[in-house]
Amino acid sequence: MTDARSDAVAGARLERLWARGCAFLGTRTAIMGGAMSWVSERRLVSAISNAGGFGVLACGSMPPDLLAAEIAATRALTSQPFGVNLINMHPDLDRLIDVCRELAVSHVVIAGGFPGGATIKRIKDGGARAMAFAPTLVSGKRLVKQGIDALVIEGTEAGGHIGPVSTTVLAQEILPELREVPVFVAGGIGRGEAILSYLEQGAAGVQIGTRFVCATESIAHQRFKQVFIKASARDAQASVQIDPRFPVIPVRALANAGSKRFMELQREVIARVDRGETTRDAGILEIEHFWAGALRRAVIDGDVESGSLMAGQSVGLVTREQPVAEIIGDLIAQAEAALAARCPQADAGDLPAAGQAAIDPSAIDPSTILGAA
Repeated sequence: MTDARSDAVAGARLERLWARGCAFLGTRTAIMGGAMSWVSERRLVSAISNAGGFGVLACGSMPPDLLAAEIAATRALTSQPFGVNLINMHPDLDRLIDVCRELAVSHVVIAGGFPGGATIKRIKDGGARAMAFAPTLVSGKRLVKQGIDALVIEGTEAGGHIGPVSTTVLAQEILPELREVPVFVAGGIGRGEAILSYLEQGAAGVQIGTRFVCATESIAHQRFKQVFIKASARDAQASVQIDPRFPVIPVRALANAGSKRFMELQREVIARVDRGETTRDAGILEIEHFWAGALRRAVIDGDVESGSLMAGQSVGLVTREQPVAEIIGDLIAQAEAALAARCPQADAGDLPAAGQAAIDPSAIDPSTILGAA
């Protein structure tokens, strides 16, 4: 088989592997951008969508009027589909969903807890597809019963707030058992070979965050980007809870002076509570407030010493600043190269017939994809 034919077969195979995800998202590739606060704003999101991926705006703590402005600004930069990530515990969640409805957002991703049936219905009644995160098979099946349209399973290798189970284990637990809706895999993904492996296990696509932080289009401060470029996988560490009386939601970030100070603060607070100098509730609040504003200080202001450097373990694969289109192109090339190595065993059915176009996700009826087995 010639190299050209091998490459064509590999491309056709990759298109088939992520056709379900592409049809669901309405994109050329089933690569979602992870919603990263202060990073996933209009410029990065539109760049991902323009490059054939699926950008996702991070609403975070935005009020409804600010979210509306950000959606409109993103739409001015791209005509391609993109989604909005909303935090389940946001006090104005219903109004934020209404904003997405009023501005005809196609996909709403709920993070920060499990959305209730009423929330899922509100999203879908507004015409959007509802997505949520499932840390276990049981929770995934429950969300499907409540009407969720697609799921994201994210392993502990991811940056930011994390769960305790690795991406590879979650994939083995969930992908073979949950076929009713598309499932996207996230956490620790930085190369095309990894994307391919999850697609072959049954994933509809992937979600990638850390890999896009150092994109040319990312507004992250240059000092923030340089720390990412120099970091290794082991530098992205999960925060540690010293005492179960003082719960700490695990966050994966690059170790710096701020993370060291956080450990010291926990010890100081615990000691004051044990001496009766303050209450446990006051101590918990003090610990929770330590990181307030720290992510913005790092991303926007470039305070890489005391700010929060949220990063996944795939940060070790970030070696330079690149345009988004180049990053996505590299990921596709790596996946296709891995497939091409197997192509001598391929048959003619792997290629479109002469004159036949490659798979066009926009031509696939999503209603036949959502319930596909």
